[in-house]
Amino acid sequence: MLLSAATAVPLVLFGAADSNAQVGRKAVEFGYSTVRSGIPAGLPRFAVSSPDLVNGGFPKANWADSFGCDGGNRPLRLEWHGAPAATRSYAVTMFDVDAPTGSGFWHWLNWDLPATADRLDGELPPGAVAGADDAGVQGYLGPCPPVGDRPHRYRITVYALDIPSLALPAATPPAVTAFGMGGHIVGWAQVTAVAAR
Repeated sequence: MLLSAATAVPLVLFGAADSNAQVGRKAVEFGYSTVRSGIPAGLPRFAVSSPDLVNGGFPKANWADSFGCDGGNRPLRLEWHGAPAATRSYAVTMFDVDAPTGSGFWHWLNWDLPATADRLDGELPPGAVAGADDAGVQGYLGPCPPVGDRPHRYRITVYALDIPSLALPAATPPAVTAFGMGGHIVGWAQVTAVAAR
């Protein structure tokens, strides 16, 4: 142990083995933090499924066609049922909770889907909005986690809202859109898929 003359605070020097052990422990935690869900506690859940997700993973057709991936970037097909009677519209999102950003990564945001909707089949219904993702692009952006990173979890969520429209332009940043939904969620459905390279 050495003492710093300026501060009289002990400085600890590690040997190579000690240093690698310290770095190894911190590397698991680096860049990852828990992100609040934005869904108020106690709200009813309903059911959502996707015929595209196989064994909890994405087929190549649904992977991104950018950021080093060569998938088809085809939006997931979704089906849902059992939403609360108070539903006046829906929003659908896909969020990567494991993106090494410290704040996750929004891949897909759609809102103003009519209360009569019970599925997405690649096309949004008339009047619905395809919002911007965290890359600033409107529409779906499939998974493409960094090579060698831990498996990423993608939360695909259908929100039942108590208003017919969020009245937000498509270019609204994802965090602002999620904040705008927060006070209007009356129920939700979620499925999680995993991707890794």
